[in-house]
Amino acid sequence: MSQRSILRFADLSQNQPTPFKFEPDAALVKQVVGEMDLQALRKARLEGTLSASGRRDWIFKARLGATVVQPCVATLEPVTTRIEADLTRRFVHDFDLPETEEAEMPEDDTVEPLPTTLDLAEAFTEALALNLPLYPRKDTAVLDETNFTEPGKKPMTDEDARPFAGLAALKDQLGNDKPE
Repeated sequence: MSQRSILRFADLSQNQPTPFKFEPDAALVKQVVGEMDLQALRKARLEGTLSASGRRDWIFKARLGATVVQPCVATLEPVTTRIEADLTRRFVHDFDLPETEEAEMPEDDTVEPLPTTLDLAEAFTEALALNLPLYPRKDTAVLDETNFTEPGKKPMTDEDARPFAGLAALKDQLGNDKPE
């Protein structure tokens, strides 16, 4: 298995898969922690194979593993998450990039143009960014309800903001207007 960060496709075997195992060094861990607003990154690795597909295309299959610590969105307390994700990319030699600013997304989002080299550090960083929890939250985190309003007025509650809250209020009002 290879610990190299840069793999040149021209140097890889066409006849058998090329295994790789990438573990970020301390400098990359520090960079990723800073860029992604993490509190910590541990047990990080990207492991898999690059295999030829036909004469000029390649298939990248890997498993991302990492333990991340992020601040809770509600309390800012540390939230630890273990990430395990399978990755697949197909590098296609004759991939045509759209020339217009707006273009339809291809059905297969794993297809990319074939680069000259594959930077495993870059692949690791991108995969980690795509698999991070967007809103990490501690199980014990509870949001209190806070109401703000002018003095003398009834504050609006979360219940009032619900889609059918207005209909319920109208129904109550109509019920009170009925003659006895």
